[in-house]
Amino acid sequence: MRPVFAPIAALCLLPSALFAHADHDTVAENALTAPSEIVDCTLENGDAAQCASYTVKSLPDDLEIGPFCPATLDETGGLWEWDGERDGTYLLDRAFFEMLNGQGYTFYDGDENVYSFDIRTERPVEDHECINASLDEAAEMTVLIPINPVMADEPTDLGTVAKVGIGIDGVPIFADAPSVLERSHMPALDVCGGHIDPGGWYHWHATATDIATPLEEAGIESTCSVAQDSGALFAYAFDGFAIFGHTEADGTMPADLDRCGGHIGMTAADDEAVYHYHAGETFPNLPNCLVGVSAQDNFSTTAAQGIGSAQGDRGGPPPKP
Repeated sequence: MRPVFAPIAALCLLPSALFAHADHDTVAENALTAPSEIVDCTLENGDAAQCASYTVKSLPDDLEIGPFCPATLDETGGLWEWDGERDGTYLLDRAFFEMLNGQGYTFYDGDENVYSFDIRTERPVEDHECINASLDEAAEMTVLIPINPVMADEPTDLGTVAKVGIGIDGVPIFADAPSVLERSHMPALDVCGGHIDPGGWYHWHATATDIATPLEEAGIESTCSVAQDSGALFAYAFDGFAIFGHTEADGTMPADLDRCGGHIGMTAADDEAVYHYHAGETFPNLPNCLVGVSAQDNFSTTAAQGIGSAQGDRGGPPPKP
């Protein structure tokens, strides 16, 4: 856990100029289904505010994704953060699945075919299956990000699949994927730390532009197609503060990080020190809490199921009308 140096209460007393906030032109145009706009919104504390509104595609143009679940033990799929015995970050390969089998989690049959199912259209039939999901190209997500961030009285801890923010590539970002120990099945991540939601749209569970650092820490050679830059701006959190890789723009390590992985410091885009988050050096590498106040109803989707839909965070065929 990162040490706490800057109490949240103290940050509330600082002028708003110290807060790095979302610019409505920061998300890549090739991810948007319509131009972004500034809209009136209400923060979760009830305050009136203005937000940048982005409506994004199920997958930005030209973003390479996968692999996810391998078909057999002789193939290598994506990644998983195992939280059982011998916990850690692993590639989805023979050694990993045989290790799980030794712990009572069998993900393959006698012919070494890996059990998997499409969570958007199917239900699992085995006790333990690797989760794939097919893309729904028609799905759209609308995201609201406050343009003038407000510090909360206390940080908001980010639990499983909690809303984190939106990447400047237009990909939504969520906290840790559900544990196999809790749900039996494995929602495989690709080698950049993302996967497809049951609603059919792609999202991140890691700081993809700095994924090589935590993978190297885990002894895994990164093959992620996203350009790696540990000091680059990756995203804006749902509270409006920017998220960078694990270093400053000049390559130095950030100092005085709070428990959410943020601090007040210089960035390449600002002329003065501002509050912003940094990625961690181990996987998963996203901030584990948010210091600011998010907007109400800040994430919705046209998808028939999954996060932000009317049905909610469930997979399988949508219910009949």
